[in-house]
Amino acid sequence: LSSMTLASQVGDPQALTITTKLNGENVQHQSTSDMIFGVAECIAFLSTSNTLLPGTLISTGTPVGVGHTSKPKRYLKHGDIVSVSIEGVG
Repeated sequence: LSSMTLASQVGDPQALTITTKLNGENVQHQSTSDMIFGVAECIAFLSTSNTLLPGTLISTGTPVGVGHTSKPKRYLKHGDIVSVSIEGVG
């Protein structure tokens, strides 16, 4: 994980690009505007039953490009390196 990014540094959380790389190859590239549940809605829902502390990481699922739907199908294997970045966050 990278250093903490403040919400005030991000801008509109529903207008960010998420990129996933597998062994250096871009395998996912999507916008947060395509999320089924928005960032604010996810935070509101989770905070009804959990205390969200600074630095809490919320995993919401995956954008288009999952290995199971790829042709040919693609699955993670031992030694693979996955990196995820979010525009303006890291």
